[in-house]
Amino acid sequence: MKNSERYLIAFNQIEKFLSNEMNQNGQHVGFSKAVHQVGKNNRIVNRFKEDLLEFAVLRNAIVHERTDPEYVIAEPHDSTVEKIEKILNELTEPKKVIPTFSQEVKSFIVTDSLADVLNIIKDTHYSQFPVYDGKEFKGLLTANGITNWLAETVDEDLLSRNETTLEDILNYEEGTENYKFVSRDLSIYEAEDIFKDQVNKEDRIDAVLITHHGKPDESLLGIISAWDIIDIP
Repeated sequence: MKNSERYLIAFNQIEKFLSNEMNQNGQHVGFSKAVHQVGKNNRIVNRFKEDLLEFAVLRNAIVHERTDPEYVIAEPHDSTVEKIEKILNELTEPKKVIPTFSQEVKSFIVTDSLADVLNIIKDTHYSQFPVYDGKEFKGLLTANGITNWLAETVDEDLLSRNETTLEDILNYEEGTENYKFVSRDLSIYEAEDIFKDQVNKEDRIDAVLITHHGKPDESLLGIISAWDIIDIP
């Protein structure tokens, strides 16, 4: 199969996807307009918007500028075909946060001590820990929260790391909502945008916590930090 044929097949499937997202009931909407409109609500379309608009230009050159059924004015490069096929796959079968960020999450209970957490940090270098009271989620403990606690209590010489509980330290987290629970079906690009949306806000998200339906009382399936998001291609 020629590259131009592969390209047109992928393009037509993307066009069909956009049409379904538009839900126009048969009303024709141009490709570029559909990209702009769907991109307002679809994070993945918005992420690849510029690529999709460039694809439309090449598609028009292939389809409208041909002078013979067997001849096309532009035969796409291998990398271009691979790129449009990759984006098609991301649109129709986007990577989900599970299994991408599936992992065993180390959590604590409010009565655990600061020493318990410090030992885990020493062994794993993790810096964010969900804290529970029984099955009730109480907050996300971070290295920043621990630092704030240390700064506020620097003059209290008798404080013990073994006697200080995580319930005490949670009060020193800068933001009471420095976390967000999400469903396992969230796309990795939507997870990325959660962090991006917080960049200019005073209270930033330190971690995204993944459960089956995005509810705090469900078992944790994984955790995402801002550093994890950097690795998304």
